[in-house]
Amino acid sequence: MKILGMGVPELLIILVVILLIFGPKNLPKLGSALGKTVKNLRDGMGAGEKEVAEAADDEEVVEVVEEVVEEPAPAPKKTVKKVVKKKAE
Repeated sequence: MKILGMGVPELLIILVVILLIFGPKNLPKLGSALGKTVKNLRDGMGAGEKEVAEAADDEEVVEVVEEVVEEPAPAPKKTVKKVVKKKAE
């Protein structure tokens, strides 16, 4: 069985070296981060393909209709004055 042109013994040596470098405590964190990165890359690539497919499906014609609506005359504005008294200190 070959993965990326490497056999099982080569893959085991690489895994042992990674275990020695990062240690057993940090290995799950490293695997989790690697998995999240791969998932984000796949989602990003898939989102671009979806946008292209949606753009190709949007060949419908949009008709713009303008309506004239008469609005009543605005009411006169009311002015309100407020007097604030302050006590002298």
